[in-house]
Amino acid sequence: MSTETKKSLVPKLRFPEFRGAEGWECGQLDGALLSISNGLVLEQSSDTSGFKVTRIETISAGTIDLEKVGLVKTSQDISTYKLQVGDILLSNINSIAHIGKSVFVDRDYDLYHGMNLLRLGVNSSKHSSQFIYYLINTDGIRASLRERANKAVNQASINQTELGKTEVALPLKPEQQKIANCLSSLDELISAQALKVEALKTHKKGLMQQLFPREGETQPGLRFPEFQNSGMWETRLLGDVVKSFKTGKLDANAMVENGQYRFYTCAKNHYQIDHYAFEGEALLVAGNGAHLGYIHHYIGKFNAYQRTYVLQQFKANVIFIRCLLDRYLPARILFEKKDGNTPYIVLSTLTDMPLVIPTDMKEQERIADCLTSLDSLITAAIYELETLKTHKKGLMQQLFPAVEGFDV
Repeated sequence: MSTETKKSLVPKLRFPEFRGAEGWECGQLDGALLSISNGLVLEQSSDTSGFKVTRIETISAGTIDLEKVGLVKTSQDISTYKLQVGDILLSNINSIAHIGKSVFVDRDYDLYHGMNLLRLGVNSSKHSSQFIYYLINTDGIRASLRERANKAVNQASINQTELGKTEVALPLKPEQQKIANCLSSLDELISAQALKVEALKTHKKGLMQQLFPREGETQPGLRFPEFQNSGMWETRLLGDVVKSFKTGKLDANAMVENGQYRFYTCAKNHYQIDHYAFEGEALLVAGNGAHLGYIHHYIGKFNAYQRTYVLQQFKANVIFIRCLLDRYLPARILFEKKDGNTPYIVLSTLTDMPLVIPTDMKEQERIADCLTSLDSLITAAIYELETLKTHKKGLMQQLFPAVEGFDV
């Protein structure tokens, strides 16, 4: 770290054993603290063999994804490019939002440093590499990197020299290690919760495949015990079990802040508006855009965008119908959607959609209740995951002091 500046800072929150310690010393991420290097500049191979090298996509989710690495073939010695435990990989080229995304190498991945990522190595045993990783992931440092990036037409970038000029504040190593241990423990909780969310989603997907018949069949692979001897399910069109198909009449930007009623567009969230056009129980299906086919269920007064399909007046259990649509509508949309600048579906995509339905309303309700309970578990697990992430973000804002006007 540069010794030109002797300014020190104190974070808002310190562990008890460091509350009487000196402030954090300010300086730069220059060569005295970090070695910053570019990756291998070699053409990637289309074969299934070779040296595994990192790409931007390798760290896009904040972890090292070995399914998204490249392969290179070379006879030259590339051993110095092999990633070591404690290295930090940082994205220095792509969109502005991607600048500064990084990952900590916590184990031997048998992986080499490829293009479009900077490799950061801590030069001194006086510093914790894991602490440096958390430090450069603070909001302030990320904001600083994005602010100073070269904003080209197609993509932004920040070079090694500019990265090295980044202002940081560092405590002594014992405090660094304490902070790193705290945040890594929190990361372990977040990872475990994320796995729980994915496990629940996978379980639901598998359960739906068994609770609903396969294509061409009229009976599911799994039925609840009380319906084992019930008859076959019957094939009906969605237009036979839903008697009202309408669309809204408003533009997508018709929402009003703090409006009295809900306003549904083709987004995953809803907005507000001051007047309603629909009332009662409804399924609302996104008719175009990035979330084509996304379904809301709502009971009450509401309004809708002109490309949102409003389904009402059901002759079957509404939640069961929604579950059926969740199961089969994506595949139908893939086959029927109209491509263009904005993909969309037409009314017949819904009304003429064939469904296989149990004749016993109680069986419909039993399936709907089962899947709804599972959805509640998933929602609760996602909420807990987001709570942990929010807690980590707030904790980092207090554990790291602000440097040069950036809210670290």
